[in-house]
Amino acid sequence: LTIAVETEVSRLEKELKKFLKKVVIDGGLQEQIAVQDATLGKAIKDSLDLPCVTSSAISELYRGIRQQAPSLLGISEENMGLMSLGLAHSLSRYKLKFSPDKVDTMIIQAITLLDDIDKELNNYIMRCREWYGWHFPELTRIITDNLVYAKVVQALGERTNATSTDFSEYVTEDIEAEIKKTSEISMGTEISEEDIMNIQYLCTQITTISEYRAQLYEYLKNRMNAIAPNLTILVGELVGARLIAHAGPLLTLPSTPRQLFRFLVLRKLCSEL
Repeated sequence: LTIAVETEVSRLEKELKKFLKKVVIDGGLQEQIAVQDATLGKAIKDSLDLPCVTSSAISELYRGIRQQAPSLLGISEENMGLMSLGLAHSLSRYKLKFSPDKVDTMIIQAITLLDDIDKELNNYIMRCREWYGWHFPELTRIITDNLVYAKVVQALGERTNATSTDFSEYVTEDIEAEIKKTSEISMGTEISEEDIMNIQYLCTQITTISEYRAQLYEYLKNRMNAIAPNLTILVGELVGARLIAHAGPLLTLPSTPRQLFRFLVLRKLCSEL
């Protein structure tokens, strides 16, 4: 399989090189070598200094050999088809198993999922603030952190429970005192217990997705530090992963247009302002 992969990409594999050296050079043959692939023929010429010929006639000769392969090898056409199919499947599995782009694919999938999670979290948090804001609108002003807001709402339920609820796990003492004081004079409307249950379930989803988002970010950070440490140091793991997602494999990254680099770096700077 290794020889087939190397030959397919026009590389002179060491086993093929050893075979040509033993049969042609050591055997004293003076004939030219018929090669269908011009790039492979050039590699043979440069490495072993053997004369190679590539032309349309050689391509026709190879086509005739493929058509007559069952009779030349002494096997039936049905068995030849099964052998070809098995070789194609094995070759495809081998190329996927040892693909240099596989690591890049993991990074691309991770950064794409991270962006999708951020969009969903923003929608969930906006809906949670608007929904619970009808019942306790002042809480939006008191708590600006979205994840803390969801945890407080999940623990609080109805605003009348504020005086008996302990928020020390989520906020400071001053903010906890302000929540309890404001809940007594809130201008929010009354909502049913079923409404509170659905809002709290939404808060649970926000908390769970946020925790998974943190795990996914840590995974992406570790992968970027291991695979592209220099790029990570220059632009950060998130921008570096987006560069790989836009440009493709790491091998093609140096040929990426400079406009893409400028756009992503400017977006990073704007997000930090």
